[in-house]
Amino acid sequence: MPNRLTWLTPFTWLTLVALAGIGLSACKILPTSSAQEESKAPTFNPDKMVEDIWASKVIPYLRQKAGPFAEVHALAKADPAAAGARYGNPRKQANSPWTFAVRVEGKIVAANTQSRAATMDIDVDGDGKADARVQIGPAMRGTALRDSLDFVQFNDFTNQIDFAQFGKAFNAYADKTVLSKLPREALEGRTAKVIGAYTIEGGQDLPLVTPAEAEIGPKP
Repeated sequence: MPNRLTWLTPFTWLTLVALAGIGLSACKILPTSSAQEESKAPTFNPDKMVEDIWASKVIPYLRQKAGPFAEVHALAKADPAAAGARYGNPRKQANSPWTFAVRVEGKIVAANTQSRAATMDIDVDGDGKADARVQIGPAMRGTALRDSLDFVQFNDFTNQIDFAQFGKAFNAYADKTVLSKLPREALEGRTAKVIGAYTIEGGQDLPLVTPAEAEIGPKP
């Protein structure tokens, strides 16, 4: 059987070529934009976010908001809402506990520096007994620093994971810039000055304060 293409006239060939050209010209090849859009989207970097606001917003806020530990803690136990309104973040999430900004000043009566979650216990009223436990890292529990700030809100973040990472970034930055520079030997008997935040939690032996600023005096 002869090939059917051999029966096409020149006019038919020209018609087919023209139609093919029209078909190709009607088809547009669009670039894939998803990769380009993703490359332009800002990358979530909690460590950089904390660094950007630490000196300009976080420290000034805590210095202004913090009250003496004994005063804050007494009010927090008697009336958490009143203490929160004065020393805490009134814009906190409704189901979250109050977090209070405090100044802790006194004598170190005990210290645990063998663990990565190192702490020092401070007597603020001079009775020889610890009133507050201060985290000195590098591992630190909680997100008290983040939660004490009234300019940080959960709704500003994409999801719970980002919000949690932002909270941990405060602890990491405090450790890098302040706590890692503190002495670790022979702490008992020295004086300590701390500005930080804490949350009243059930089952704690002592209120657990996370510092944003900390100083330890010389050996006695």
